[in-house]
Amino acid sequence: MNREKLLLWTLAAINFIHIVDFMILMPLGPQLMRVFDISPREFGLLVSSYTFSAGVSSFFGAFFLDRFDRKKILLWVYVGFSIATLGCALSPNYPILLIARVISGLFGGLTSALILAIIGDVIPNERRGRAMGLVMAAFSVASVLGVPMGLFLASLSDWHMPFYILTGLSLVSLGMIFRFIPNITEHLGKEIQRPHPMVVVRRVTSNPNQMRAITLSVMMMFGQFMIIPFLSPYTVANVGFTEMQLTYIYMAGGAFTIFTSPWVGKLSDKYGKLRIFTIFMTLNVIPIAIITHLGVTPIVYVLLVSTLFFVTSNGRYVPAAAIITGTAKPENRGSFLSFNSAVQQLATGVASLIAGIIIGETATGELTNFNVVGYIAIVFSLLCIPLARRVKIIS
Repeated sequence: MNREKLLLWTLAAINFIHIVDFMILMPLGPQLMRVFDISPREFGLLVSSYTFSAGVSSFFGAFFLDRFDRKKILLWVYVGFSIATLGCALSPNYPILLIARVISGLFGGLTSALILAIIGDVIPNERRGRAMGLVMAAFSVASVLGVPMGLFLASLSDWHMPFYILTGLSLVSLGMIFRFIPNITEHLGKEIQRPHPMVVVRRVTSNPNQMRAITLSVMMMFGQFMIIPFLSPYTVANVGFTEMQLTYIYMAGGAFTIFTSPWVGKLSDKYGKLRIFTIFMTLNVIPIAIITHLGVTPIVYVLLVSTLFFVTSNGRYVPAAAIITGTAKPENRGSFLSFNSAVQQLATGVASLIAGIIIGETATGELTNFNVVGYIAIVFSLLCIPLARRVKIIS
């Protein structure tokens, strides 16, 4: 296996752990709401606390990421992330878990931007779609293996166990970073004098193309994260699934996207990133419309719809990530992607909070107004298509 593949597999492993750490809280929602006796709004805060703190750290990360060797800064970030994940595992109650999630977000928020920056620095544009597809396949593996296994372990013991496992995996990934990721310093020589933090902000905000890319990120998050945090609680409370049956949703969706994610990357390189993005974004609104209107439904039908949701959600993100990454020059890519990640994370948190405010709960425990959240998500998703057409790839 050549060095490029080892690097991409390492980035995929990092992405896997980071995604499971973020995703596992959402399917644990029914258990956490029951154990801590919290409302949908409080659960929404638990989800959004991670993304808000991740957004803050990503914002400040935009001021220093391009000043250092990518490998060294990634090692430091991941050490902090591992310690914070252990803090989540040791949390005895809701307030402490909330604080632990905030700390996890502070370190985890930089991970996505660093992964994209490394791919942008090492992989040329003509192979970048395939590279994105491989690394983003970590979402699929997280869905088919990580999250179901976490739920299974939680059902055997309690909700703390998945975070203990993630802590151990984080330590393994630190070794992979040290062994397989080379020192990446070429970007350091592209700009002799590093800009003042406000110059970084002005450089991004004064660039219409990059602002369109950031706006695209925001709208994509609103199209998804008004739905995703409450998918598990809604499926248990309204559709009739047990907490154990939630694993079927993630296993089925993840199993398909393991194959479709690299395939979408190849399609993006062959037929154009914009065309593939448009197709999958359009298809994505179909399962959103169905999922948010389900009542008590047979398992097979729910799995068909949820799997379509996973496949099309992942399918729109692979070309979108390549498009957004290509709007910045190498010497400014880390700053831009960290800034973009910050705004993206904040948008995710706002989307979760708004959904938590809109969604209500009946005396019998059923959730209400999920259909309203679905309508809003569809509008934001469809608006992404004309916006993406105005984003230009420059590198």
